[in-house]
Amino acid sequence: MITGSAGQIAYSLIPRLLDGSVFGPDQPIKLGLLDIPPSEKMLGGVVMEIEDLAFPLCVGIEATCDPAVAFQEADVCIFLGAFPRKEGMERKDVMEKNVGIFNAQGSAVAAHAKPTVKCLVVGNPANTNAAILLKSMGGKVPKKNVTALTRLDHNRATSMIASKAGKPVSKVSDVFIWGNHSSTQYPDVRHATVDGQPVLDVCDQGWLEGDFITAVQKRGAAIIEARKLSSAMSAAKAIGDHLHDWIVGTDGKAVSMAVFGNGEYGVPEYICFSLPCVCANGEWEIRAGLPLDDFSKAKFDVTLKELEEEHDLAQQLLK
Repeated sequence: MITGSAGQIAYSLIPRLLDGSVFGPDQPIKLGLLDIPPSEKMLGGVVMEIEDLAFPLCVGIEATCDPAVAFQEADVCIFLGAFPRKEGMERKDVMEKNVGIFNAQGSAVAAHAKPTVKCLVVGNPANTNAAILLKSMGGKVPKKNVTALTRLDHNRATSMIASKAGKPVSKVSDVFIWGNHSSTQYPDVRHATVDGQPVLDVCDQGWLEGDFITAVQKRGAAIIEARKLSSAMSAAKAIGDHLHDWIVGTDGKAVSMAVFGNGEYGVPEYICFSLPCVCANGEWEIRAGLPLDDFSKAKFDVTLKELEEEHDLAQQLLK
């Protein structure tokens, strides 16, 4: 099930979900597509396109503006739809809109989806929207089944390291994103390698601690400036990567996922925080115990503080 299904990310994502690369080459897919009434006509056009793709794995399409219909018996929910920050809006204004959206959608998920449903929040502020969603489900869905997307940031950081080192992306491992999917996120290469060598030995440390971090943090804004539209193609790829690894597994490798942990690294359980995770058998597990030096800890604390402030604001609005 996909919210915001008439939008540009969904347009890039849907073919990936139906071609077998995310859930497996033998997994039939019934799509639930949800959007708001003003987008209903556009949603109908998306349905026509899906039909014209003629993917063998697509065994049904339910396009609707009714959450009760869209979430019915859902196994996986991808939350693309969120209220964007517009010119002149304060953070409280956009948060208030999203509290309403995700509070209502969480109630619909709890009432109509399978209790084992896996939820991935993409619409920003993704981490805090995930926290609102989880709370609104009232315990009907376990917290381990609610995640937010930081795989796009993970992929961006990995690609930048590969490019700087002059190596293929496949040679880079253990780049991690800590914290919020925002400009405070911390792309960490302290544990990363490129072609078997520590990234700190391959790339200039001044670049790694300066322009590299800033470039990852501001990549989304740079793409909007260039395209006049937000990331769609790369976001769709990252969503597919996140879901594939969560459901199919990571073969022992750790990837970045925003999750609700149990106090690992000092993160409160109610905060959805990007951490290195290893996935197997449809479950994720935080890779605990990685050392954080003073530089990393300072960056970590900044993004954690932002998420705690967002959480407090969301709780005030929920009341």
